Amino acid sequence: MYRLLLFAITLSISLEGYAQIDKRSPNIVIILTDDQGYADVGFNGSKEIPTPNIDRIAANGTMFTSGYVSYAVCGPSRAGLITGRYQDKFGFAKNPLFAPNDSTMGLPLSEQTLGDYLQEASYKTSIIGKWHLGAHQTLHPNQRGFDEFYGFLSGGHQYFPENLTLQDEFEVDSQFGAYWTKLLRNKERVEEKEYLTDAFSREALSFIERNHKDPFFLFLSYNAPHAPMQATEKYLNRFPDISNEKRKTYAAMVSAVDDGVGNILDLLQELGIEENTIVFFLSDNGGPMPNNASDNKPLRGKKGDFFEGGVRVPFAVQWKGVIPKGATYDYPIISLDIFGTMAGLIGTQTKNELDGVNLIPYLTGENQNAPHEALYWRNFNAERFAIRTLHDKMISGPNEQFLFDIKNDISEKRNLASENNAQLDGLADKINTWKSMLKDPLFMGLLEDEAYSKLHPDRYGRKSNQ
Repeated sequence: MYRLLLFAITLSISLEGYAQIDKRSPNIVIILTDDQGYADVGFNGSKEIPTPNIDRIAANGTMFTSGYVSYAVCGPSRAGLITGRYQDKFGFAKNPLFAPNDSTMGLPLSEQTLGDYLQEASYKTSIIGKWHLGAHQTLHPNQRGFDEFYGFLSGGHQYFPENLTLQDEFEVDSQFGAYWTKLLRNKERVEEKEYLTDAFSREALSFIERNHKDPFFLFLSYNAPHAPMQATEKYLNRFPDISNEKRKTYAAMVSAVDDGVGNILDLLQELGIEENTIVFFLSDNGGPMPNNASDNKPLRGKKGDFFEGGVRVPFAVQWKGVIPKGATYDYPIISLDIFGTMAGLIGTQTKNELDGVNLIPYLTGENQNAPHEALYWRNFNAERFAIRTLHDKMISGPNEQFLFDIKNDISEKRNLASENNAQLDGLADKINTWKSMLKDPLFMGLLEDEAYSKLHPDRYGRKSNQ
């Protein structure tokens, strides 16, 4: 009888605590790296590049061994993350071009961002770093749910402040010329003095310090370790034993991010808000090895692929006191679930139906089922599709068919397509059902840069109404 009574009291206290969690509007920090390899964090086994602070997130919470993003390159992956929806459902199927005069080149206004959603829930919101969801004034972060923005609008950037020589987006005269623009604080150009990664970490700390008494959402969108490969001596000197110069620079760039992550985690502790803050860490896609000397082992493939090396990424989350500490979670999850998690916790209706789910009940063990029956990918230009279920993975396209027992073969070494037609047919049926929900691309992408410029000769110049 005593044990039953004690169990009832303990259960009551636990449920009461969970109810309080639902009501207290936890802060959320998303730390997103750019083009980081699967193997290039300590919690995935890296010995060459120490990441003690990034590893703290996994140690304080849960690492996802099957954590995915919704596309294998930057722009569409970010569009999925920020909306909680498969980006192909709203036509964001390609990497957007830098086109500051084009209001259609980016995230369509039909879509609600996580920033929009949390603003409506009285959160203070900020994005720091890379945007890459449109350079037109109507697509600017301040117009898409973010009270504060510090960073750049394009797909990449120079890291050394002395290289930031263009006064604004209308001085750009080529797709990659935007890498040289001065940074933006909201809509004003600023003179940055620090190495870019350090500057973004600095701004993140400032935002938290100024807003920690209110619920806040910080999206720290590092461009490291995306090219160009640039690092300061401070970080390069940490890797005297790496002889490959590109790999050494890559390691230094990751190490700079790790310092920033550590400072953020320390600040959350100092301010006494660690247990009321959810921190996600992930990369926007797999490493583009050998281009930036990243390492995706033991995965096959790289950025741009639908093999695991393109879409399975380093992924961890902490929410101290709520989700298990030092745990691993192997059911497939996806970056779309970040929005799904916050929508589940806040509880108010989203503008559009989400594809992401609230991960918290799954991570606490309240729900022991898999969060997703299947995850999907489409490459429109290549007519390629992929699907991941609990045990299987299929990639299909013109003149290609792959089937893997992905649960037991994450390196995708053995193609089983010729051995199991029934399995292929079942997965193809699922893909066809998903395909019926998708839209054609709304805009031309990075591979169509030259063709787009011919169609839009005023692509960069300032128009008289701006």
